Amino acid sequence: MPSLLPRRAGDKVAEFLSRFPVAAIVGPRQSGKSTLALQVLQSRTPSVRLDLELPSDINRLTDAEAFLRANARALVCLDEVQRAPDLFPLIRALVDEDRRPGRFLLLGSASPAFLRQSTESLAGRIGYIDLTPFTIEEVGAAHTRNHWLRGGFPESFLVSTEYESYSWREQFIRTYREVDLPSLGIDITTAAIGRLWQMLASASGALLNKAKLAEPVGVSPQTIARYLGVLEATFMIRVLRPSLVGTRKRLVKSPKVYVRDTGLLHALLGIRSMNELFGHMGIGASWESYMVEQICGSLPEWSHSFYRTSGGAEIDLVLERGGRRVAIEAKASSSPRVTRGFYEATDDLDVDLRFVVAPLTTPGAYPMGRDTIACTPDWLLPRLRDEQYAGGI
Repeated sequence: MPSLLPRRAGDKVAEFLSRFPVAAIVGPRQSGKSTLALQVLQSRTPSVRLDLELPSDINRLTDAEAFLRANARALVCLDEVQRAPDLFPLIRALVDEDRRPGRFLLLGSASPAFLRQSTESLAGRIGYIDLTPFTIEEVGAAHTRNHWLRGGFPESFLVSTEYESYSWREQFIRTYREVDLPSLGIDITTAAIGRLWQMLASASGALLNKAKLAEPVGVSPQTIARYLGVLEATFMIRVLRPSLVGTRKRLVKSPKVYVRDTGLLHALLGIRSMNELFGHMGIGASWESYMVEQICGSLPEWSHSFYRTSGGAEIDLVLERGGRRVAIEAKASSSPRVTRGFYEATDDLDVDLRFVVAPLTTPGAYPMGRDTIACTPDWLLPRLRDEQYAGGI
């Protein structure tokens, strides 16, 4: 495994720099934003990069207008730009003077403050690229189990041993609670967010019940809602809304919540190895979390939801785009089977395609009957990008 993997988002960054005066790469800390930016800057001349976590680079912006005007012909990359909110109005004014594409590349942790400041100041001038940790397409199908266990954060996935990976994730979780959230200007009790995160890991993929979460955390349901918003905005959790397509059946209306990176999920649950994961009662929820994140994170152009009736008919993930509807079920088995409830649900929604995503022994796909295909995530993703794909193997 090389120490530097090509990122699929690189093409999108290049596209947005050719279309917008400002492009922004947003994502969780340690997901590879700076590395991707350096790769982009190597192909751009002239270019200049400032890391706003470094005092020496911050000092270069003592007279920010003078510095940016002196580099008006360069692509200026500002890393961790949320640390300098006063720059946003200045960037807007400079862009309005000269709306050439590719003037600024901004990198920021997806904090509510960063997104609000950039949206308010740069509306119509900026294109956003969400950068997740490594995806299954980036690491390759041969590394599926390692990717599932360790997650996609580069420093967790690329290290040599399980001990190093697990230790890195433990420290990430601690640093996120104790350092990152306060540095983003988010006022949350460290102990409370830690308890909530642990509970969400134990129930990843379950229906959200704010009142049930509030009592053991020791806060109100309204505070739980605020905490969940912070975890979602910083890419730690994914909230999946229910499909409310009109049927005569009673539908579940509560969302489901997933810990997005399964490496962090496993660290929160104390799972250190594949053998421990195989013996854990949460393996099914872990695989579902992995499948949902790989597909939703890689296909932002599709709408994502789940479907569940009060009678138990259920689809783990429903994708919709351009009039097409796809049903996806997650099964943590090399020989997956689906229940009658899955087929009842797909009939309710009149889906176009049915897939069961599983950790098959051999990467690829095979037919299961009733127009359903069992497959691995890496097999499915390129086919869903192909607008002409009509099913089949």
